[in-house]
Amino acid sequence: MQLVNFDSADFLAKYWQKKPRLIRNAWDGWVNPVDENDVAGLACEEEVESRLIEHCDDGLTLTHGPMMADRLQTLGPAAWTLLVQAVDQFIPEVADLIEPFRFVPDWRIDDVMVSLANDGGGVGPHFDQYDVFLIQGAGKRRWQTGQKCDASSPLLPHDDLRLLADFDVQDDWVLEPGDMLYVPPGIAHNGIAVGDGCMTYSIGFRAPATSELLAHYADHVLLSMTEDPRYGDPDLVAQKNPGAIAPAALQKMQRMMLDSVSDPDQFARWAGEYATASKYPDIDWQPDEPFTRSMMESELALGQAVRRNPAKRFAFTEIDPAEVVLFVDGESYECDAEMAHMAQRLCRERITELSASEIASESAMELVVLLYNKGALELVEAD
Repeated sequence: MQLVNFDSADFLAKYWQKKPRLIRNAWDGWVNPVDENDVAGLACEEEVESRLIEHCDDGLTLTHGPMMADRLQTLGPAAWTLLVQAVDQFIPEVADLIEPFRFVPDWRIDDVMVSLANDGGGVGPHFDQYDVFLIQGAGKRRWQTGQKCDASSPLLPHDDLRLLADFDVQDDWVLEPGDMLYVPPGIAHNGIAVGDGCMTYSIGFRAPATSELLAHYADHVLLSMTEDPRYGDPDLVAQKNPGAIAPAALQKMQRMMLDSVSDPDQFARWAGEYATASKYPDIDWQPDEPFTRSMMESELALGQAVRRNPAKRFAFTEIDPAEVVLFVDGESYECDAEMAHMAQRLCRERITELSASEIASESAMELVVLLYNKGALELVEAD
């Protein structure tokens, strides 16, 4: 399925991280890609992140998964909503929903969350720190958007949910299957199921905070340091007051720290690994039977192609036009001129048909076999 009546350049210029946008009948022939029973089944799996929010007399209660199947089957008439994260990693048809949004760089895409709800179900007025496209898959949901929020916005007292104490409704829509709403970071919003059988897809985009980047990069720099330069002052002269920390000393210490993190090549390689790190690293996607190069060559010769695992993130950085560093699942791979074009195609295309020269390339095939055995690539019929 593809988006219709949607100009990505116009959207980025006028709406992206600026204001909400509602798009009616956003898809060319919308067909709901997943059954609610499949989503509920995922919520019962140990490795899948899920939450159940129920309305009760005291407000909202939150239960973290994995869910018990009999619990979901016996939910009463009171309003509830079930949220299941990263459904795209387990159901390829849901992963297909991401393709039309790749006008945003892949490294910014987080996952596709699916929410199921009965009449009146929802999570309450809140705001997020990331961009989100809300696609109505089945049933109806009323969406309200409101004021711009930040860390100082007052919240209701709740141990588990960050619900807004004040919600200034500025827009109010009821979305039907195939409709889509974009909500920028910090904009208050509230979704309420209208009738039973409500299913909504949330395509979220990651936005790392400065504190996260500093913490992770500082750890990386410390682990990778081969030298540990120390402060020196061979030009020291006596001070009038020995208790003073002189401006020159402060500048020198600050420069020491800045120099340790200012290598652009080191940062680029770390950023690629950080941006592609697995959201759920404990899940094992490796094939039952590891492949050798000859086994892979035989499969490709029979017309097979390789497809990226939706659970694995791919990205690359160009060193020069003929050489790139490929990043997959938090690891980096140096790609020479012989491999560079293939590495870029693996990032661009969900399904890649390797050329005869790539199959004949020892270095290219070593990379493909390695990624296959790590579960990052799988074999499929070529289109």
